[in-house]
Amino acid sequence: MNEKNALKVENLTKIYSKKTSNEIRALNNLNLEVKEGEIFGLLGPNGAGKTTFLNILAGTVIKNSGSVNVWGFDLDKNPRQVRSSIGIVPQEVNLDAFFSPKSLLELQAGLYGIPKKERITDTILKLVSLEKQANSYARSLSGGMKRRLLIGKAMVHRPPILVLDEPTAGVDVKLRQILWNNVRALNSKGVTIILTTHVMYEAQEMCNRIAILNKGNLVKLDTTDNLLDSIKTKKIIFKVKEIVKINPESLNGIKFSYKPNNEIAVSYERKKHKIDEIINKVKSAGMEINDISTDEGNLEDVFIDVTKS
Repeated sequence: MNEKNALKVENLTKIYSKKTSNEIRALNNLNLEVKEGEIFGLLGPNGAGKTTFLNILAGTVIKNSGSVNVWGFDLDKNPRQVRSSIGIVPQEVNLDAFFSPKSLLELQAGLYGIPKKERITDTILKLVSLEKQANSYARSLSGGMKRRLLIGKAMVHRPPILVLDEPTAGVDVKLRQILWNNVRALNSKGVTIILTTHVMYEAQEMCNRIAILNKGNLVKLDTTDNLLDSIKTKKIIFKVKEIVKINPESLNGIKFSYKPNNEIAVSYERKKHKIDEIINKVKSAGMEINDISTDEGNLEDVFIDVTKS
């Protein structure tokens, strides 16, 4: 199967120049591709360039140079087709309180010039689990429902790509789960998802591949699994009967720290050492091991590692 690109960005650069001081490179020669049908994560600290990137896709910020191709359309040559290929779900909830979800979706479809008989309002309400609230005032919806309505609003023109900007900011754990199930359901129907988030485990759970931006540069782009495999250090916690301190010289770069409650935390580079070697060090020092637990590390570790400038 030949994978089609949903989005291809080449040498994308955006410079904001201030009259008084130097220029700020919000995006610096950005190159990336998003494959059709994937959930693609865009991560980075504040000011990394994520919002600028999304605003260029949305057509609200003009790039300085480089090319953006969305669903086979070039942003410079076919801006309207690019816009109609993308649905952008904003961070902040911006809904008219006195409309119902159904009338809001109808209104949005009208703004896109979609004829009445081609509208899919009821289908969208089902997709974002709001069919029961179809005719309630938007102001009476819960926070999670409002978020789902924003996703619905971004889908009225049936875009093949949905961009979610910090979709679960300020949403509690239970609602976050509902939101994710909705996003997964949309993805399983063939919608390509681009997602920005600050919540690392969210990216880890949801995304097939992840790009990490820092100060306008792409510092890492890989599958989520490969990123997790790239974590250099591993941690093991030993619970022992009684602690015997080991001579640091014999540790060969393995870091031991001794905790109360007869616990020893050990961190080591996974490429250099094997777990058996560490267990043997503990045993040969004369300690009796009662319990061993490992900490595999998570995406947060990768993120901190690659954004340390």
